[in-house]
This record gives sequence, C-alpha cells and structure tokens, in this order.
Amino acid sequence: MVVQRFPMGIPFGWFFVSYSDEIAVGEVKPLHYFGRDLVIFRGESGDVGLLDAYCPHLGAHMGHGGTVDGDKLRCPFHSWAFRPDGFCVDIPYAKAIPPITKREPIARPYPVVEKNGVVWAWYHPDRIEPTFDVIEHAPFTESGWSAPVRRFWAFASNPQEIAENGVDLAHFEYVHKMEAVPEGKTAYDGHIRRSDAQGERVISLPDGTTKIIPSSVNTIQNGAGQKFTQLKGVVTLSLMVLATPVEADQVELRFCFTFPETPEGSPEYKAALIAIEYTCGQSGVEGDIPIWHNKIHRARPLLCDGDGPILRFRRYFEQFYTEGDTPRQMAAV
Repeated sequence: MVVQRFPMGIPFGWFFVSYSDEIAVGEVKPLHYFGRDLVIFRGESGDVGLLDAYCPHLGAHMGHGGTVDGDKLRCPFHSWAFRPDGFCVDIPYAKAIPPITKREPIARPYPVVEKNGVVWAWYHPDRIEPTFDVIEHAPFTESGWSAPVRRFWAFASNPQEIAENGVDLAHFEYVHKMEAVPEGKTAYDGHIRRSDAQGERVISLPDGTTKIIPSSVNTIQNGAGQKFTQLKGVVTLSLMVLATPVEADQVELRFCFTFPETPEGSPEYKAALIAIEYTCGQSGVEGDIPIWHNKIHRARPLLCDGDGPILRFRRYFEQFYTEGDTPRQMAAV
C-alpha cells in the first residue's frame, strides 16, 4: 500500500523567497518554490519582481540568462520585456504587440514586499490577492540589534508540520530532553496566533553551582509562512522562523536570529551564540528534523491528555488551504 505522507496541498500566505541582501540591483536568479519554477529580479529602482520562470512566448527560462533593463526583465531568447506585474511592455522586433499584452499580465506575477530584511512573496493557488499583510518586527528593522545570524535546512516536510511542533508539548521532553515546558497562554485572532509562556530555567555556573533564572517564550504567527519568536533567559534572542514550501512534501527552513547589540567577544555576545547553537542543535530544531523528514501526517490522530492543543492549532491552520486541500480533522480529542 502506498502511504500518502501529507494529505494536504501547499498552504497560501506570505513566504520567504530571499533575504533582501541576496538579490542586488540588476540581478536575476532562478528559484523553485510552491511547486513552480520562478524568476526573481531587482530593477534599477530597487524594486523586486517575482514571476513564473518560463516566458509565455516560446518557453525560455528567464532565470537563466534573463537581464534587467530599467525595471523590466528581458527574456534571454527573444528579449521580450516584462514588468514586475507580469505585463509584457516591449517586443523589440515586433511591429504590433499582441493585443492580450495590453489587457492582462501574460507572465504570472507574485505580490512581493520587503520587510525585516526578507523578500516575502504571496502565494495562492487560485491567484487571489493578499488578504492580510506581512508584520514588521522591530529587532530586524531598528538600530541596537546585532547583524542577523542565519541557519538553513532543507528536508521532506511542509510548513504545517513545522509550525505544529510548537503546540506538541509532550515531544519537548522526549526529543529535546527538557524537564518542563509551560503551556502558557494562546490567543487566536483570524490569521494571527499569539502565545506567551513563562517559566524558569536552570543554568550551570562556572563555579559548578546552578542558578534558576526566569525565562519566557513569546510567539506570533502570521499565516502559514511568517513566525516570530522572542526568547528571554540569560540573553534575549529574536528569531524569525521562515518555512517555505518547495513542493507539497518538500520544505526549506531558515532561522534568522538577532540579539541586543554587544561587543564581539563579550560575555553577552558569547552567551547569545551559545543560545543560538542550542536552539539550532540537537536540543533544538536539529532534533526535530529527522522526525519531520520521515513521519507522515495523521489527519485523525489518536491523542491523549498531555499532548497539547494540537487539534485546536490544526483548526487554525486549516484556513490557509483552499477547498479540497485541507485534511479534515477530528472535532475533538
């Protein structure tokens, strides 16, 4: 019997497609997200465009050899020129441009915005325009914070599986060896989910003693693709969790950290780097990835007390799928 690992399609929402500093003015790059080949470019005005990769003329991949002309992308095959909104505005050898180019975009465009040092693209399988905005996070836009520290992983999973991990309370003990994980408070408001957990953490001191310090984890999730977490303990870490679907069963995951600006090599700086490695390593996400990479999604799981509010989270996440792409969940535990 063939097992379908994930009985859902690709969710819609705002997703990472590039860091802003990875696409320079005049640069063109091929990408592959949302099960589609794409081309990203930055025009001379500084604005970013994201289009389906294949030219609607004769099918050339515009991410390989395409060039920027002003704020337009020119196809490498016949030099047709496309604006970021997908309209063809120049065919250099044609005496009469096809009438359809006046009426509608012929290269599929994707809405993009740049916030928090990230190029966000709006994906919807039915090409519906954005229904909510990207949230700006002060630690990634204001002064007084360190240069971002970035990590990257690619594996077989999807954004829902990754996001659901935060409400799966029982796994923290058995995967991450954490002794206690406070459930905290969670609020759902349309496409936004907020959680606030307060607790204590035991740390080891250089003299061999231990100290109990207060800690907190505050999270805001804005749709399927934008998640921001602030962790406070020995140091304060601000983290963007950037999960972008490559295919329905393949995902790229990026962690982007910042922390209060402090001299390189200072105790605070070293503590921040240690906390980052702890969050990324086997005690953090790298403990989860082998499980995500090999597990299946149980649309109707057998749950017990202590598992955490998994089904409530799934009802929240269902809104980011189109009709027919949503795995129907059990009504109650």
